Order: sequence, then structure tokens, then C-alpha cells
Amino acid sequence: MSEIPTLPDALPGTVSVEVRSQVAVVTLLRADKRNAIDTATLLGLERIFRHPPAQVRAVVLAGDGAHFCAGLDLGSLSDASVFEGVEHSRMWHRVMEVIQFGRVPVICALQGAVIGGGLELASAAHLRVADASTFYALPEGQRGIFVGGGGSVRLPRLIGVSRMTDLMLTGRVYDAQEGQDAGLSHYLVPAGQALAKALELAEKVAATADLTTFAVLQALPRIAEASPDQGYLLESLMSAVAQGSDEAKQRMRAFLDGRAAKVAVSTEGPQQ
Repeated sequence: MSEIPTLPDALPGTVSVEVRSQVAVVTLLRADKRNAIDTATLLGLERIFRHPPAQVRAVVLAGDGAHFCAGLDLGSLSDASVFEGVEHSRMWHRVMEVIQFGRVPVICALQGAVIGGGLELASAAHLRVADASTFYALPEGQRGIFVGGGGSVRLPRLIGVSRMTDLMLTGRVYDAQEGQDAGLSHYLVPAGQALAKALELAEKVAATADLTTFAVLQALPRIAEASPDQGYLLESLMSAVAQGSDEAKQRMRAFLDGRAAKVAVSTEGPQQ
């Protein structure tokens, strides 16, 4: 896969890409708007995730400033017709699909506002690291609208229909700990440390075998949604393909020869 251009005119000025060896850091650059996403930013994200640089094996998605993303820039839809609203929602669906089912795992570094479309964006990623300043909400219900970026599909799978109903009907806001307890984040770290933790995780993720990464990103979510008999069959096929690769055989040999690290409890104590 060819590397995308990184010249200033290749992407909108509201999103940037920085490649650090095998990890790319993608940053939303609308801090003055709490990183609310307009159409140009959304299409910039699509371009990045559809054609990531060839050497990149993991992506960290972050927001500039104090907030990850305050959702959709509502100016994008203020005068839209019903049909234009459908088209706009479908555009979001297309971009979120590229993020979730792209070539590389995506780790979100969350801080401050993760609300509306920002929460929908985060839910399309594979791992989420929140710092103590993070808060979550779905204010669409209070504004007379409904989620349109895939949230009604992805978020109930993370937190359940009941919790999402509460968020949308009452305007409830989860703080960082409530979001962690509900399942919105995988890791919770002190304020200001989300990006560092996300980068640490991205380095580990980037070392995963290619076929294992493919299986986790492409097969696992489909197995989870399949009927048990279909899921077991797909699991068997994917397992056989992965373990039959040269890379898997080399890694297994290293383990059997005592050259690979064994699973052990961390001496640093439990981490959220």
C-alpha cells in the first residue's frame, strides 16, 4: 500500500499525521471548536485511514488541546434537507467503517469532551485510553436530533441499550470513572497521560503478527455477531490460517525454545 502524501495541501488543516516508526499519530486540530468535526475533517480522516503509510502498523487517534472531540460541527447540518441529512449520516458510516475495518489497529487517546459524534468516532476505534479529565455524553436527544455516525449500532455493543437510552433521553454525562466502569474505555490514566499510554500500547500492538492482527480486526467482530455454529467454523478456519504462517511458526519455536517471554502478573500493580 502506497504512502499517503504528507504535504500541507494533501490534508485539510484540521487534521495531521505524524509517523513515528511503525506508529502513526493522527490528531484533530480544531482546538478552538473542541475538535468538533466538519465535513473536511471527516473526509481527511477517511483519506488517512483508507491509505495509511505502508510502514504503519498501528495508529493513535488524538485531539489537540483540552478535548478529544465535541462531536459533529452542527453548522454542517443546520439547513440540511432530510435527504441531505441521510447522505451526511451515510458519509459518517462510511468513514467509521474504514476506521473499524481498516488495515491497522486504532487506539484513541481521550481527554476532556468525548461527546456526540466524538463518542461515535471513539467507538469505531479498537482500544480507548481515557485520562481523568474525560467526560462522555450524547446530547443529540436534548437538541431534537438522533445519533447519525453509527453510534446506535456500536455504542449498545459497548455499554448496552439501557445505558445509551439513559444518556440520550436525560442528557446524562459520564465522568471518566463512570465511562470506564460502563465499558467506554479500556484504560483510565491520570490527567494528561492518555497520549503517552496510547503510544505505549500502540508499540505493543504494532509488534503483533500480521495474520493475528487481520484476524482480530476482520474476523473477530464478525464471529461475535455470527450464530454459534457459523462462529465456530470461522474461528477454526482463521485459527488454522494464522498458525500455518511462517511468522507464527517462528514465534512458537521461540516460545518452545525458551526465547520468548512468558505471561506473568505485572509487578507494578493492577492498572485500570
